[in-house]
Amino acid sequence: MRKTLTLMMVAAFSLLSLVVHAQGSYLKSVKEFELVDHLGVTHTLEEYADKDFIVMYIHGSGCPIARLSVPTYLSIQQEYADKNIEFLMLNSFIQDDIPRIRNEAEEFKITFPILKDADQSVARSMGVERTAEVFIIDPRTREIHFRGPINDQLGYETQRLHTTHHYLRDALDTVMSGGKVNMNDIPDAKGCLVGFFLS
Repeated sequence: MRKTLTLMMVAAFSLLSLVVHAQGSYLKSVKEFELVDHLGVTHTLEEYADKDFIVMYIHGSGCPIARLSVPTYLSIQQEYADKNIEFLMLNSFIQDDIPRIRNEAEEFKITFPILKDADQSVARSMGVERTAEVFIIDPRTREIHFRGPINDQLGYETQRLHTTHHYLRDALDTVMSGGKVNMNDIPDAKGCLVGFFLS
């Protein structure tokens, strides 16, 4: 009886920790930043204060999943072009420098800023783990309302012919209408691990 009760308590605490992870500590906030983009232009979080939301894609030059996801991200940016939303990319890869990022921007015809997070402090504040992950941020409160994959098309060594879950689009529609994204329904993003400097 005691063993059964113990197992039930462990299960309950495990479930509680998952909920906290999904809805609480998993969604952090972005720090104020002043970052240089791939064209050498400096950007701050404050300059986007007139936007309803910022969508931030975690970029990594040469990462296969990140490269495959870029066209979809660009198409979503075009789809929401008439909305008051800023689309950006953040590169915190240790091995990526500005010339390498600029080359990839030219290859994919990326016209919005790819911000170089050289000291990785912005990525750390957001809880970034992998490339190809996207974040929806309120630029005034710095609160993160969503983090996850763009959709369910790409996985490790897999690629679906048809997309069944449009996580980013659905999350944007939810937050723009004043709703809250249920992060319990959002899987972890697939991508290359972002290695961090030892602190």
